[in-house]
Amino acid sequence: MVMLALIRLGDDAYGVPISEEIADQSGHDVALGSVYAALERLEDRVLVVSSIGDPTPERGGRAKKYFKLTGKGIEVVRDTQQTLTRMWKGLKALATEKI
Repeated sequence: MVMLALIRLGDDAYGVPISEEIADQSGHDVALGSVYAALERLEDRVLVVSSIGDPTPERGGRAKKYFKLTGKGIEVVRDTQQTLTRMWKGLKALATEKI
């Protein structure tokens, strides 16, 4: 979900909007700490990269850490979507029942 939120938000998104996008799309609250933990793991796997922005007065001089997907990250999202689509096909229970 973090990677999909990054795609929706475009390059250079940071934690708060990512968390809000996931919450808006899923209908569930998302802890900011869990978003940053996921971003750290994704960065370790080179699926996202980060950069530090300029300090802003409204944040008390603190700089934001921005994230964007790498080419490898986009490839993983596409592969995952294709796999989920293949697995979804033919599941009668999901085709006829609301979950």
